[in-house]
Order: sequence, then C-alpha cells, then structure tokens
Amino acid sequence: MGLLKAGQVIELEIARKIETGYVLTDGTEEILVHANEVENTLEVADTVEVFLYHDKKGILIGTTTIPSVGPDVFDWAEVTEVVPNLGVFVDIGTTKHTLVSKDDLPLFQSVWPQVGDELYVVLSNDKKGRLLANPVSEFDFGNNWDRAPEDLRNKAISGRVFRTDREGAVIITEESYRGFIHHTERKVEPRLGEWVKGRVIAVKEDGTLNVSMLPKRKEARITDAQMILNLLKDNDGELPFTDKSDPEAIKEKFDISKAAFKRALGKLMKEAKIVQDDSKISLRKIDE
Repeated sequence: MGLLKAGQVIELEIARKIETGYVLTDGTEEILVHANEVENTLEVADTVEVFLYHDKKGILIGTTTIPSVGPDVFDWAEVTEVVPNLGVFVDIGTTKHTLVSKDDLPLFQSVWPQVGDELYVVLSNDKKGRLLANPVSEFDFGNNWDRAPEDLRNKAISGRVFRTDREGAVIITEESYRGFIHHTERKVEPRLGEWVKGRVIAVKEDGTLNVSMLPKRKEARITDAQMILNLLKDNDGELPFTDKSDPEAIKEKFDISKAAFKRALGKLMKEAKIVQDDSKISLRKIDE
C-alpha cells in the first residue's frame, strides 16, 4: 500500500499530460487530476499542491481546490444528501461529496441533519482508507469558545446545533458563543446541524449561555390560546378538557404543560371566548 491517502494535501510533480487531465507523481506513486479539477493550465515538471480523495469509482485522485476542512482542521460543511441506514453526505469542496457515517449521527433519524443543514466536521479515514467527515465533539473543540458579554440576557440569539440529545442541545452562535438549550426549554428536539433561534435566559460565569427556544410566558399564552381556539373550531366547538384535566392528557392533546393550558384558558375565559363546565370547554355562543 502506498503512502498517498485520501484527505492529504500534498505537493506533487506533473509527470505528463493526458487527454483527460494530468498525471502527478511523488516519485513513486501516480495520481490523476482531471482537467476540470485545476484552475490554470499546468506544464510537465511543474509542482502543484493538491488535495487527494476517492472518485465515485473508488480511485484516488487529486484536485487543486483545497477544502477548508482537513484531518486537523475543523469547519462547517453543508449536507447535500441523506441516505437512511448509511448516513449523510456533506460538501467539503470536492466533486464527490463526503460521507458522515450513521455511527457518528444521533440514534434517532428524526434528529439527523437535513439537506441544507451544516455540520462542523473534521476529516478522517476508515479502515479501508476511504475519506470520512466526522462531526466535531465538544472534547475536540476544547474550551475555545468566545466569552459572551453579560448584557446578552433576554436578547435574541441564533446558532447552529452542534450536539443534541435527551438532556438538551448545544449550539454555536453566530458570534462563536456556546449556548445550551435544556430539553425543558424547547418544544421539539432540534436537528443536528439545524439553524435555530432563541433567547438568552442566562449568561454563565464561564461566558457560555443558557438559551430558550420557548416564547416568553405572555407571548406563549397568546399563542397557546389561539391554538386552543383553533382546535375548538375544528371539533364542533367543544373539547373534553378542563383546567382539572390530567397533565399527561393535556400534553398529548395540546403539546403544552397543564400550567400553560390553565393560563391560556384563563385568558380565553376573561375575553369571554369560551366557557367551561365540569367535563368540557366550549366556544361561547354569541347570545350567551
């Protein structure tokens, strides 16, 4: 097996021109570079820096387009294809896009990245020498986060999901701050690589952020109240729920907590839009 491998950035000499491009060599091995993989015309004996990767046939080839990501360099790469039971492919700047294995993605495919999402990756090789892109872990990233200022509390913030699990999600914000979204501060678990928006609920001593994707209580009450009204209209003006209903039943039906449900009911009853009895809530009739 030769010393040249996918993922390397290396200077090679032009050995000869061929109809489809150029043959490069390190003196021992030869690498093909297609004509569409070079920016300028090359001459025999020129030395050129190339990035090595496998084409669709599994042949090791080169390109003069050097990706911003490498075996020791992290960067964002856009997801271009999702393949169930295999993983996702990301664009690192080469003609053939690079696989992120399902083994390096969340267990549940519902939170896999979608096309257009971006993953923060580093390159590696599998046992057969094939190029892979691996999502960077927080351990890999170390503590190289920019320190957030204390006055960010209650400010809007946006960022890319860097890690997600049952406990919560970690985002890298536009300003390169670390933000943590606890599972109680979101309605649904965001996808890995998804761009999300939230608000800062705490700036910690180490300069990292706690972020919520939930609206403020007043805004949530308005949103929840409208949702309940819409459901009532879709169910002939009645629903078998009250402020005494079981919290789990409320969560299953409305996807909100019992406390939020009671706040929304209180708003609707105060506005005389609904009435409540021992077994149900109903839209208030105009003549009531």
